[in-house]
Amino acid sequence: MKFDVLTLFPEMFEAIKQSIIGKAIEKNIIDINLVNIRDFSKDKHNKVDDTPYGGGAGMVIRPDVVYDAYNSVKSEDAKVIYLSPQGKVLNQNKVKELSKEKHLILLCGHYEGIDQRVIDEIVDEEISIGDYVLTGGELPSMVLIDSISRYVEGVLNKESIIEESFSENLLEYPQYTRPEIFLEKKVPEVLLSGHHENIRKWRKERSLEITKLKRPDLLR
Repeated sequence: MKFDVLTLFPEMFEAIKQSIIGKAIEKNIIDINLVNIRDFSKDKHNKVDDTPYGGGAGMVIRPDVVYDAYNSVKSEDAKVIYLSPQGKVLNQNKVKELSKEKHLILLCGHYEGIDQRVIDEIVDEEISIGDYVLTGGELPSMVLIDSISRYVEGVLNKESIIEESFSENLLEYPQYTRPEIFLEKKVPEVLLSGHHENIRKWRKERSLEITKLKRPDLLR
């Protein structure tokens, strides 16, 4: 899968190129291309924003620089997503849906936002990662890349995806490893039994209990 990220701060994305995503990049399973919107400025000082018509605080990113940045990476099968607090809140179903795309272009806003005309022209969908406001779309873009990449074939093994939180509208069961006894607390006996069916039942029961306690809304 290819991600093209239109951003004013490409250096922020070094964090996403680590761990599992980094290995997927090395294997050419995931391609993250960072496009600096500022490179498309026609201003001698590389200015990309201007004061809003109608007045108000802050600056607005110009539509022409965003449009030129978009044109540099667009393709017939690309889906353009604008990371915005006005978008629908991201959930696991949307993550799975987007993981089937071949090419995603992620548009990161900043300052007071982006001129609406270019949003109307190029954006297919607006997505929010929660009902709060951040200083820009870079962190939400990284969240989106990370969550989607996990569902791209070859990034994780299928068992890891099936058994994780939200896979069946349930939170994941608790996990344990060595040492067998820690601070006088022992690993549940059923996990030491080697009886796979009993372990499966125990995990399902714990998932239900945890979901009822922490996220009862998922069971409605």
